[in-house]
Amino acid sequence: MKVKIEDGCIACGACESVCDAVFTVEDTVIVNEANIAGNEEAVKEAAEVCPVSVIVVE
Repeated sequence: MKVKIEDGCIACGACESVCDAVFTVEDTVIVNEANIAGNEEAVKEAAEVCPVSVIVVE
């Protein structure tokens, strides 16, 4: 699974609240790729709750 953040992140923290093992919000969101394995369902949920739909899961 690959996770990409497109331009337009508003740093709202929704993804981090769903899956803080993978997403860290600073000025924008940072993806901790080492923690994606084992957190796939939470990553998908975080992408779904993103209010600006900038999380792309492949």
